[in-house]
Amino acid sequence: MPHFDWYAVQVMSGQERKMIQFIETACAEDDEESADLQEPLVLDECFAPRYRTQKKMYGEWRNVERALMPGYLIAAVNDPVQLAQRLRRVNDFCRVVKSGQTYVPLNAYERTWLEAHTSRGDRVVPMSFGRKVGDTLEVTQGPLKGYEGRITKVKRSDSLALLEFHVGSIRIKTTVGLGILPE
Repeated sequence: MPHFDWYAVQVMSGQERKMIQFIETACAEDDEESADLQEPLVLDECFAPRYRTQKKMYGEWRNVERALMPGYLIAAVNDPVQLAQRLRRVNDFCRVVKSGQTYVPLNAYERTWLEAHTSRGDRVVPMSFGRKVGDTLEVTQGPLKGYEGRITKVKRSDSLALLEFHVGSIRIKTTVGLGILPE
């Protein structure tokens, strides 16, 4: 059974869902070049991670979903070099993120966090809840519990926590739903 690493694929922001279909099609096609290789390209999963939060609309709070990493997808593949070759044929902007000349998989910490709080076929991070205790933030429930040190800023009015994902040397700033409950 092949080993699958999660690689970030950069796409045009807002085009994530469309690009998932292009990538799945490109990876499914038989390739004459890959016939010479020992191991053919296998795409295990391709997804645009999302998060849930609440937004106040017309005076009431409603649940909404947003892109966790706008402009990026995650492709679980056995060979990022072959994936990059296939993506060169896609007519839109689409490239596997690399550091220098090396394709770097998603940081193990972030991958473990995403796998723990989402499931295959439903890669949506649920909303977290917490409270302010003096000047410190204490997350009481949800995926950000124990992750307080990675939160760079809290937008209480928008129910959002700002944090960073690391893909090699690249930092991707993102937001996750965080509701601050009254003390």
